[in-house]
Amino acid sequence: MLWNWQQPDWPHFRFRQDLLAERESLFLRQGGVVVGTVRHIPDEERLSLVIELISTEALKTSEIEGEILDRDSVQSSLRRQFGLQGDGRRAAPAEQGISEMLADLYRRWNDALDDATLFKWHEWLMGGRTELRAIGGYRRHEEPMQVVSGRLDRPKVHFEAPPSSAVVPEMARFSRWFNDTSPAGPTPLPTLARAGLAHLYFESIHPFEDGNGRIGRAISEKALAQGTGQPSLTALSLLIHRRRREYYARLEVANKALDVGPWLDWFADLVLAAQSHTLEGLDFLLANTRLWDRLRGQINPRQEKALSRLTRAGVDGFVGGLSAGKYMTLTGAPAATARRDLSHLVELGALRRTGQLKGTRYWLAHAPNAVDEGKGIEEQDS
Repeated sequence: MLWNWQQPDWPHFRFRQDLLAERESLFLRQGGVVVGTVRHIPDEERLSLVIELISTEALKTSEIEGEILDRDSVQSSLRRQFGLQGDGRRAAPAEQGISEMLADLYRRWNDALDDATLFKWHEWLMGGRTELRAIGGYRRHEEPMQVVSGRLDRPKVHFEAPPSSAVVPEMARFSRWFNDTSPAGPTPLPTLARAGLAHLYFESIHPFEDGNGRIGRAISEKALAQGTGQPSLTALSLLIHRRRREYYARLEVANKALDVGPWLDWFADLVLAAQSHTLEGLDFLLANTRLWDRLRGQINPRQEKALSRLTRAGVDGFVGGLSAGKYMTLTGAPAATARRDLSHLVELGALRRTGQLKGTRYWLAHAPNAVDEGKGIEEQDS
């Protein structure tokens, strides 16, 4: 079996642009809606919104690789990256590194792609790592770069990348292709096709010892941003995280052929779903702002704390909804006070109640899942 990079016409990927044309148009239309929505948000609130969206991507692109980060540390680091006052906490290298990379991506989305940028991203991502032989540079080891699973004595090889000796010329060709196919390049490609190809092409080379997945997804985000002419706010990693088993399966199949139509078909649908999620998230965040403005001076600190927890859960909601028991744990309120506080929030239109007795749950009234009792795992009050 030959991998894609071993085939004689590598890296000349084959696909039909016309099969993506309708989705390309939809992507650009929805991208215009995202840009228009963001522009109508006051500057300070807009930056907070950007930090919220980027922090979610930071958490999810890391979680795809099995690395669980602390949201508060990521957001604190991002606030510093964007010149805002943080909370003074010291971020671990993993949180700091992903924040630096994604902030750089957001600020320099339209810059050409080159080794210096990729090396900087890798150095940030691998901060604190001591076991790697090449940090801030391409891999140099002689043994094959493989993705394997199964028993040590009978491993299943899902993918093997080009040898390290071929990485430098392969990456020079990749960067040249990426820049040439940009909207301002000599051979521009439609945005969805370019973003999907860029990810597959980069992952096929697998140029670093570690961090290829996170950097590959960042490159796709860069392509999406250049296609819309604005920093990308597409929830790409969030959607990949939800579909990560299929994501890896699709990549494995695509790594064995140069006919990439099936991969691009799947990737285009993924991007559109991610973009729709971003639009829902923007609506949700704007509704949060209106809610806080409306409730100012009408709720107590306990209620503020509970609402903050619910709004921080994002458009997908607080798992299982908010119960009286959870409210008591969160705020320290006794049972009677918790019930009274929650009823007051319902009267104010901030929360919506579902269920009854011990199955009673509370949801943000403006959240998409406010009336969906099936979302999340219901937990009984103690």
